[in-house]
Amino acid sequence: MTSALPVLGAPDPDTRPRNRRRAMRVLLVDEDDRILLFRDSDPGLTPVPVFWITAGGGVDPGESDLEAAVREVAEETGLAISESALVGPLAERVVVHGYSDVVTTQDEQFWFVRCERFEVSTAGHTEVELATMTAHHWWTRDELAATTEEIWPRDLLAIRDRVTAEDTAVAGAPLALGDVDESTVAPA
Repeated sequence: MTSALPVLGAPDPDTRPRNRRRAMRVLLVDEDDRILLFRDSDPGLTPVPVFWITAGGGVDPGESDLEAAVREVAEETGLAISESALVGPLAERVVVHGYSDVVTTQDEQFWFVRCERFEVSTAGHTEVELATMTAHHWWTRDELAATTEEIWPRDLLAIRDRVTAEDTAVAGAPLALGDVDESTVAPA
């Protein structure tokens, strides 16, 4: 997630602040096997690039990974889940997000939650999220396979396929996705 700077104007890309954090991403999958994604953007650029992302975000100090995943789902979607609803981790990676205002390196884990389709609430979104996250959509597998839009993570369907048919366990060890660059402006 970008900082508040895109709304105010982007600094020179070579002087962008850099940060590192641990983050939890959650694949919310409904009863028809659709995955909830949010349309995010980098308003510091023209034209404004857009990309679709899973729910999730940074782990706060003193918070466990599972506590962060539960909190992020509630804040970004309005859905209350329990830690026991989380299946995973499905995958792990280190991702660099170079935005127009900041470069963020995230140590990420991906989790799965089966849920009934619900109406998303943005009441818990921060001011920045309200400015940058402009839509949400429940994507079918066919839509994801056919789209030309940017989907982050690019390996979303492979991550989704790590869940067993019963939605209760991960098929094998977490998928190691390695180091990934998903940027609107190159990090270096």
